[in-house]
Amino acid sequence: MAKAKFVIEKGKGGFRFNLLSTNSEPILHSERYNTKDSAKRGIKSVMKHAGDTANYQEKKAKNGQHYFNLRAANNRVIGTSEMYSSTAARKNGIQAVQRVAAGAEIEDRSK
Repeated sequence: MAKAKFVIEKGKGGFRFNLLSTNSEPILHSERYNTKDSAKRGIKSVMKHAGDTANYQEKKAKNGQHYFNLRAANNRVIGTSEMYSSTAARKNGIQAVQRVAAGAEIEDRSK
């Protein structure tokens, strides 16, 4: 069975990561980090904070779609979801992150 994974990539402006579900669909992405080590610390923070429902902030975009932010203990956003068409789909996205983040592998594609 496929495992969820964090994928680190390098692009314009620095490094970022995506959390991919077991079906390889993106379910959470990070901000841009200046260094790969900072991105790795961000991943560790997601792993630590993903299990607690209180760390999720449910949001609605101007276009009516739903998404969520995952926040660390210091209230800083450490991950943002994809856009969802309904609150039920957003809830499923939160549950997916809760279920897979702590045990996800890390794949570095920034090399």
